[in-house]
Amino acid sequence: MELGAQLEWTLVSECPIPRDVQGILVHGEEPIAAYKTFRDSAIFTTKRLIVRDAQGITGKKVEIYSLPWKSVDMWSSENAGHVDINTEMEFWTRAGHVKVNLKKGIDIRRLDAIVSACVLSS
Repeated sequence: MELGAQLEWTLVSECPIPRDVQGILVHGEEPIAAYKTFRDSAIFTTKRLIVRDAQGITGKKVEIYSLPWKSVDMWSSENAGHVDINTEMEFWTRAGHVKVNLKKGIDIRRLDAIVSACVLSS
């Protein structure tokens, strides 16, 4: 898959960090927050954003995307003020552009603080 154009995910709601994510973390990497996506989950860690995408009719096949914070050159967060619809984050990376849509109720400022801390310390 060529990332050049744009990759896009939608976060639906915050959820507990999946227990099985420990199996794919590297030494010193800690999960910070997790969000339900339409078919699976996205996990923000100290080193990367991991998005798990269940595929197929049964959802047993899972594709895992990994966006290392060290590859993020720039990011933005956008919301409509007090009305929290159409909230989004965008990342510009060495591989291309990534857009993350946030459904109503997700705290964009919390996510912005997580991303800031992770990107600026990587």
